[in-house]
Amino acid sequence: MPISNQQVSAHPFLGGLYADDYFPDHVLDRGRAILLALCERIETERPADLDALYVLTHAATEEFNDLEAEFEAADSEIETVAREEIAEDFAHIAQAYGFTDADVEELIAPREW
Repeated sequence: MPISNQQVSAHPFLGGLYADDYFPDHVLDRGRAILLALCERIETERPADLDALYVLTHAATEEFNDLEAEFEAADSEIETVAREEIAEDFAHIAQAYGFTDADVEELIAPREW
């Protein structure tokens, strides 16, 4: 399903990380796919409130947790710069879908990175 939200479809997810050779593109591609899948779920399921949004963002965060092993296998990791970039992208998604009161830390609460 193509994403209909223009703020999301035009956003360069993980853009700052792609610009840094420390982060392998093939792993970033998987991370970007997680974020885009989150957007698709939001558009499909249309969460009615923050609690419903957090259920979706927590599931996506768990997928990023699973991605950590792939970063490590490529001699990389989700470190400070990556954590900030990922968190900013989650915040961008929440804002783009009208959840202006979303707490960034709560969006990614189950993170292990």
